[in-house]
Amino acid sequence: MLTSEFRHVGVTEKGSTILSADSHRRSDIAFDLTSDDDADTVVFSTNDFRIRLADTEVGRNSASMLINKMYSWRGYPGMQKLKDSPNQITLAASMKDTLVGTITLSIDSATGLMADEIFKSEVDQHRGPGRKLCELTKLAFDADADSPFPLAALFHICFIYARRIHNCTDAFIEVNPRHRRYYERMLGFKQEGELKLNPRVSAPAYLLWIRLDFMEEQILKHGGTSDHPNLTRSLYPYFFSPREEAGITQRLVSNY
Repeated sequence: MLTSEFRHVGVTEKGSTILSADSHRRSDIAFDLTSDDDADTVVFSTNDFRIRLADTEVGRNSASMLINKMYSWRGYPGMQKLKDSPNQITLAASMKDTLVGTITLSIDSATGLMADEIFKSEVDQHRGPGRKLCELTKLAFDADADSPFPLAALFHICFIYARRIHNCTDAFIEVNPRHRRYYERMLGFKQEGELKLNPRVSAPAYLLWIRLDFMEEQILKHGGTSDHPNLTRSLYPYFFSPREEAGITQRLVSNY
């Protein structure tokens, strides 16, 4: 179950820095691809917000704490701790060392996806020759965070891992009904199937789906344009530009 609503909780995190930035305006963001801080893992580095791989026990525990704090505030039962898995990548966003967001990308494998638990028939329709699936789960984001860049960066880095590194073609998310239109309008997801009860959080959920080639088209068209007038009403202008994505991808591939 994914949600973008979450009351602020002061949780700090440590891990491998992928990106950091400090601005509401893209023109004010200075990206540094040659930072000596965590030289083997830093992809972007500036000052204020950072996105890290939660690839340590400390990082996964902090991400789990944030998820459970958010779910508890919404009245949902707690989730199990995040575990190290070769088919999963967990990212954590922080501002001034306070964790403000986390998301997990899971790549389809012999064990399937979490969405198979209640949406297997819908997911199976997209499996087949030439197709490779992934899903986004355990998204928690501070609703009080006043910049769209951390959330956009979380989604874009997930896209890079899914599309550029794992060659995925399709992505899924399970969302609460109150968030469905956000993902449809802001990212272009489409509803798959009907509303169902998600037993993991004892709440209703929709399954949403997106072709990653569509996401790629939107990034190429709108990524890095958030300072321009007449913006498209979506999150894509806050994604990285193609040049910035190329730099991140090169760094991630070399360290993967």
